Amino acid sequence: MLFGIFIYDGVEPIDLATFGVLSMARRIAPEIEICTIAPRAGAVALANGLQVTADFGIGEAPACDLVIVTGGPGWSAQAGATETLDYIRRVHASGRIASVCTGGMILAASGILDGGPATTKREVVPPETSPLEVMRASYPRIEARAAMLVDRGAVVTGGGVSLCIDTTLHLLAALLGLHVADETARIMEYQRAWKANREGFPLIQSAIEKPDEG
Repeated sequence: MLFGIFIYDGVEPIDLATFGVLSMARRIAPEIEICTIAPRAGAVALANGLQVTADFGIGEAPACDLVIVTGGPGWSAQAGATETLDYIRRVHASGRIASVCTGGMILAASGILDGGPATTKREVVPPETSPLEVMRASYPRIEARAAMLVDRGAVVTGGGVSLCIDTTLHLLAALLGLHVADETARIMEYQRAWKANREGFPLIQSAIEKPDEG
């Protein structure tokens, strides 16, 4: 099962916890494969100086079972990038896609969230504007929710920053079973937070228990 992590200049390094969770999950489910995808293959400058290397550019990206779109200050440039938005639409048309943090704003700009609920990062440092409020104001066809996670089946949007961990665990549960997510949380020593967040947001729990119902 191939997971793609979509990155770009200006992604917050913490959003690469999506890759980290999947890396740990491979100890439980070795069939997991992971790749990084960016507008162009090669060096990607994350926020605050960290550089990573994208395995593939949009043009040569492989078909993935799931693509996770990360967030960070660079989201606004990607939300206006025609090639990125076309790629998001292609992924959505052919399979599952998810976002963490302000990656949800890129999904919003592509139009794939129209007509249903979604979430994104809420908390900011003044005088920044909450991305969730930007979503409400800029994309009226989306039901923007102040939620940890919104699961619409083929599209999952996660909340801000550290919730990328819980979103990735949720996706593992939906695709490979709750036992894979629980065991991954355990070996990460994250099981207490995982349990608390699931209990604090019932939609996560119900979606994991009934993944086929979307």
